[in-house]
Amino acid sequence: MKPKTTIIVLIICLVFLGLLMWGYGKNNKTTALVQSISSSATKSALIATDVFYDFGTISMKNGDVSKDFIFTNSTDKDILVRGVETSCMCTLALLVGSDGSSKGPFGMAGMGGLTTTNETLKAGESRTLRVIYNPNAHGPAGVGRINRFVTVTDSSGGKLRFEIKALVQP
Repeated sequence: MKPKTTIIVLIICLVFLGLLMWGYGKNNKTTALVQSISSSATKSALIATDVFYDFGTISMKNGDVSKDFIFTNSTDKDILVRGVETSCMCTLALLVGSDGSSKGPFGMAGMGGLTTTNETLKAGESRTLRVIYNPNAHGPAGVGRINRFVTVTDSSGGKLRFEIKALVQP
């Protein structure tokens, strides 16, 4: 290689390495900011032993999938559930009572769906949160890994967040 070509290649490599390091530094700051925002959210007195579910690989041709989560009022006072909100229009949630009755479906805020409720949980009482994911909602562009959230908000502003994941295939 000629000395001039070697210098140009070296400069390009250094610029590329510099961009990688700059991007990595930016990414860490973003992650820290997201973690900071998440940890500053008010914790709810509502508790759940299971707040995450991975459906694994699912097929669009098989239609909707659902997961039931159970949450409980862990206090000695009644708690008013004010809202149930999903992170995407492809995901819906229902509050299912012990008698099998349900409220909802709850959806994504600002998209015309229901996000508010006035469901009272007595001390020690539990509810089922049924999360329904529609793998066809995004059409053919919706294949790949998904990550969706459902947030239950109580009257004190406390939030309990549930998460589902899946790998969507045609």
